[in-house]
Amino acid sequence: MQDNTQLAAIDLGSNSFRLEIGSFKHEQLQRVEYLKETVRQGSGLDKDRHLSLDAMQRGWDCLARFSERLTGFKKKQVRVVATQTLREARNRDIFLARGEEILGFPIDVISGKEEARLIYLGVSHLLPQSPERRLVIDIGGRSTELILGKGYAAQTMESYRVGSVTWSMKYFANGEVSKEAFRQAEVAASAVLDEALTPYAKRHWDNAYGSSGTVGAIAEILVGLGHPAEYITRAGLTAIKESLQRAGRMEKVRLEGLKDDRRAVLCGGLSVLCALFDLLDIDALHVADGALRQGVLYDMVERKYNATDVRGSTVARMAITFKIDPLQAQRVTSIAQTLFEQVMPKQDMAMFESQSRKLSWAAQLHEIGSHISHSDYHKHGAYILENVDAVGFAQHELHRLGLLVLGHKGKLKKLGEHLSDSTFVCQLLALRLAVIACHARTNPDWSAVRLSLKNDNLTLQVPSNWIHIYPQSVHLLKQEMEAWQKSPWPFQFKI
Repeated sequence: MQDNTQLAAIDLGSNSFRLEIGSFKHEQLQRVEYLKETVRQGSGLDKDRHLSLDAMQRGWDCLARFSERLTGFKKKQVRVVATQTLREARNRDIFLARGEEILGFPIDVISGKEEARLIYLGVSHLLPQSPERRLVIDIGGRSTELILGKGYAAQTMESYRVGSVTWSMKYFANGEVSKEAFRQAEVAASAVLDEALTPYAKRHWDNAYGSSGTVGAIAEILVGLGHPAEYITRAGLTAIKESLQRAGRMEKVRLEGLKDDRRAVLCGGLSVLCALFDLLDIDALHVADGALRQGVLYDMVERKYNATDVRGSTVARMAITFKIDPLQAQRVTSIAQTLFEQVMPKQDMAMFESQSRKLSWAAQLHEIGSHISHSDYHKHGAYILENVDAVGFAQHELHRLGLLVLGHKGKLKKLGEHLSDSTFVCQLLALRLAVIACHARTNPDWSAVRLSLKNDNLTLQVPSNWIHIYPQSVHLLKQEMEAWQKSPWPFQFKI
């Protein structure tokens, strides 16, 4: 990767949207620009988990402003991630479709554990190198992430549905503040976070670090009260609580360091942090500079330029966990990638390599459902991939893998509108043909086989002696040809 290459990360949080642009220099990322807007999408979710039009419009307006700053950036230079609010929203596809149109870049809705991993990656890269065991806490608008790690590696990750926006709306409605409201909010937060007591107990970490909005806001207020800037203590949290309670209402609060965009959500975030201090017996929480957006940037560097894509390791672990036959997975992967290379245009090499890699993962995992039942194992496999917590993967990536696994055998009509995507069709056909090639679970000689795509017509050519050498494969390929005749993509099998 060349020095001065710029990368951009956008974090679509429940309270704020943030844009971070970094320049890659001497194997480090240096900040070029940072933009933040308080959008409060999290407050726009109703009881049925539908995002209001006003909340979506606030988000779209912010993305339009971010888009202007990203003029000239290529897709490989930008990643946009969405967190808890868009994980929950049942109508998120409406927001995502318009948002991607405005930005010109895809939006990845990431799981809670993936958010936690990226937070740790951002925090650890902005801390000094150390052998210490770290606890990282990030209190967002609608979720709180806890991570244990060492060096740059996150080891234990979890996301809990408790945050500054939701707790402020529920326990400090209309800006009213009281001792009883704090008590109820902390008890409720402890009830949600109680399962973190064992995995995140004090014996598992040496130092605790706080990341992002809530922690940063509390740290700034404490500086105004004369406390150290580097860390937060129980005494500091108590001092803020007492000041808020004396005021009685948030509009009456006069605290140096309290920004207007944090006023409405301060009490909720503070109550969650107090609960964590008590639950995990934290004496001092160090204020970290890194956050999710920096983690996204460093993950981009690792994926695209250092050949250390964590998703490959995740696929390997899943293959072991679900006891996939490694030799069969290797056979199918090799043939599928060869066929895909023959049929997929390579004008955009970065795109080709990305899609080839994703096909490889689908091929490695195509039998993942067999661990549950051999009957309809492709359906079980698709379900697993749709619902698994897979480190490094966005939800839409897992959905795509699930569709390939679902479609690698059986009828095609179940894939519906996805058959309008030519890249998906090329991946799917390559996988289906590879599974046919390896049906005997041996290494077939497909070196003379050629797959081509011309004018939306797919053609597979095999040597004439195949009728005698591979009669079962020929039979299966004829059936495959019949299956595709019912799709928008005519497939011919020629000897």
